[in-house]
Amino acid sequence: MIEIRIDGLLEKRGRSFYWLAKETGISHTTLWRLKKGKALGINFETLEKMCKALKCQPGDVLSHANRKRTSTKARPKKTPAK
Repeated sequence: MIEIRIDGLLEKRGRSFYWLAKETGISHTTLWRLKKGKALGINFETLEKMCKALKCQPGDVLSHANRKRTSTKARPKKTPAK
């Protein structure tokens, strides 16, 4: 799973989420969806704007997390072997 690390970058730079939205012209809603992992993707233009505003590289914004998504479907219970 790819994560967007906005909070840490803003904190390091002493900037707010509101500042990033205003500085980049990216809507607050879009940034919130990226931050919360609700976005299905990110386009290069958005990534570039974030990198320019935060003076960083794309690899500073993106992170690969090795977490498995948990399914909401009920799994059958395992019965002990006889």
